[in-house]
Amino acid sequence: MIKKTPIICIVGKSESGKTTLIEKLIPELKKRGYRIGSIKHTCQAFDIDKKGKDSWRHRKAGADIVVIASTDKIAMIKDNDCESLDCLEKYFNGVDLVIAEGFNKENIPKIEIVRKASGKEPLCLGDSKLIAVVTDADTGHKVPRFDLEEIDKLADFIENKYL
Repeated sequence: MIKKTPIICIVGKSESGKTTLIEKLIPELKKRGYRIGSIKHTCQAFDIDKKGKDSWRHRKAGADIVVIASTDKIAMIKDNDCESLDCLEKYFNGVDLVIAEGFNKENIPKIEIVRKASGKEPLCLGDSKLIAVVTDADTGHKVPRFDLEEIDKLADFIENKYL
């Protein structure tokens, strides 16, 4: 039986520090020897394929998947017919953990970041998939709480629970 790669969502209101938390968490987990994948959710359409470029011309000719490859990177351009993480996990073979930014409506484990200065209410009060909160405020969450700079303790928590 193939073991599914665990996925954890980092969620929070806009400008709460999700990306900054992920930027700190990934190197801590990498330092411990884990291979980490990441997914950034966006509500806006985006396009990395520029009109007139060869890859764009391949897509316009009818290619279902276009891969742009160099000696140090690859990028895949493929229509996505599903916004669920279930549809995306197939792209993460070979990693120990996938950290997703956003996807707060998904039914998978979530860590919410809440900043007192934002004055915004938490997103995940009452969400059964909330596993931890990273905050400098008293949020009322009934899950493990980590301070904004306790990245090593948060990594310990993730490691013990998922890796």
